[in-house]
This record gives sequence, structure tokens and C-alpha cells, in this order.
Amino acid sequence: MRLVLLGPPGAGKGTQASKLSQLLTIPQLSTGDMLRAAVSEGTAIGQQAAEIMQRGELVPDQLVVGLIAERIGRSDAARGFILDGFPRTVAQAESLDEVLENQELDWVLELKVDEQYLLNRILGRAMQARESGAVVRADDNEGALSVRLTAYTDQTKPLTDYYAARGLLKTIDASQTVDRVTAALVGAIG
Repeated sequence: MRLVLLGPPGAGKGTQASKLSQLLTIPQLSTGDMLRAAVSEGTAIGQQAAEIMQRGELVPDQLVVGLIAERIGRSDAARGFILDGFPRTVAQAESLDEVLENQELDWVLELKVDEQYLLNRILGRAMQARESGAVVRADDNEGALSVRLTAYTDQTKPLTDYYAARGLLKTIDASQTVDRVTAALVGAIG
């Protein structure tokens, strides 16, 4: 099963991708994790990405798509995969289509959450981190969330339209408990 998980920052994409990965026994592919691994492993793409990241710039689509292509070509992804955090734009989705060649995505699962709920979740996560002595994520604040949500909305609305037009988009209410969201996702793909 080949899945894409979409959702705004704080919607629970990573949590749900991890749970689905275990349930479906297919790998969760987070572009951030893959970039860090490629850099650490010193792959050709990792070396190029490291230079860009050290300058504080965003890694261009071409490199990210190359990384995705390399990763989904591994044997553990032969039965499928869950893309977490990619694609973020229609251009990336079109590049993914090219990488997949004759394969098709099975579903694109959008985690939909009200902005106030996201803010409460993000601020709660920051408070828990502070109380436990853990490091608070730099972007776990109202200002950063607002910027991230605007970027997400601007980039993702056309992306959801792109996948809806192809009959691949399923939208899930992600303001429920983690287990209920997981159950809804499994029901949507089942």
C-alpha cells in the first residue's frame, strides 16, 4: 500500500504514520529523517543536502525527490510505504508521479484539524516539554505556528485539490484521540 499523509503542523502526521507503519508493516518515510540519514551516511544526495542545509537554505525539490526515489527503491518499500511530509506542493506531487512511474498511490490521507485546536496542542506540547525538562521545539509557539499554518494552507490547498480530482484524497478529523484517528485512517484505507 502506497500512502501519503498530509496535514498541518501539529496534526499528528508523525504519530499516525508511525502507527500505520506498524499496523501495515510498511516503512514510514519522513523526508526530514531521510535527509538527516542521507547526510549521516554520506550518500551523494546527503553530501549535496548537507552543504545546502549548513547554509541554512531549504533543500531543493530535485534533491528531495531524488532522495525519495532512492528510498522507495529499497526492498523494504516493495510492499508499500507511507510518505510523511511529502509532497508539500503540486510540483512535488507531479515529481512523485514521475518517480512512481507505472505505480499509483493508493490513498492520500489528509489529517484535518481546526487552527485553535492545533494551537492548543502545540502550546500543550511545549508546556509538557518545559515541565519534564525536555527541549522545547523552537517552532512550538503561537507566532511560528501562524507562519507555518499560512505556508501549509498556501501550498497544500492546491495539493488537496490535485489529489481529490484523482479520487485519492480521504479526509480524517484529527482532533479525536490518537487511537480514534488511527481507527479512522485504517477504516478509510480498508
